[in-house]
Amino acid sequence: MHIGLIGGIGVAATVVYYQRLSAAVAARGKPLELTIVQADVQELIRNNLADEREAQAQVYAGLIDRLKAAGADCAAITSLGGHFCYAETVARSSLPMVSAVKPLDAYFASQGYGTVGLLGTRVVMRTKLYGQLVQTRAVALEDEIETLGQTYLDMAVTGACSDADRATFLSAGQRMVDDLGADAIVLAGTDLNLAFDGQSPGYTVVDALDVHVDVLARLATREMTLEQAGADR
Repeated sequence: MHIGLIGGIGVAATVVYYQRLSAAVAARGKPLELTIVQADVQELIRNNLADEREAQAQVYAGLIDRLKAAGADCAAITSLGGHFCYAETVARSSLPMVSAVKPLDAYFASQGYGTVGLLGTRVVMRTKLYGQLVQTRAVALEDEIETLGQTYLDMAVTGACSDADRATFLSAGQRMVDDLGADAIVLAGTDLNLAFDGQSPGYTVVDALDVHVDVLARLATREMTLEQAGADR
């Protein structure tokens, strides 16, 4: 199956999606059919902060049309923060959409996580993953959402993580475990690999990107149908 990705939001997230999806498909001994289109991260940020869902969905729709013209069978957004207008995008999309949020609830339940702590954009943390977790309770550091969200945004735009920012994210995760009872910390922002890759924080970390990539890899190798993946049309 030909996978279409909306990339560029941000660059680091796009790179890690490409790396991990390519590796997952190669490990299965299959070729990968993939097309990536470039979205404008600054446009996404403006629309996200202003909650301009219709405007961003229209932007996505044009990019999805390009993916369809390139032969893609489905489309996915390579940013959890970029899912803030997911329903509006599905309504306009010329391809089935494979959500990065939908598979997480079932995954957390399968791992026995009763409570998960969230790191990501302001909207992801504030809405607790858009209110789509029904089997697992999500928590965030409510008094630090603005600060953590801005730190994440700056990292996503630059595609680099300073030592100070890495320490901020690692500390936030530890406090959600210690103070809020989180069983695991979810990297609910696809650029957070910049902060957590190669680290041993002393608590369980779940990279939401990996859960999404696993679904996309199974679609790419036809181990799973779009219906089984819960694709939205």
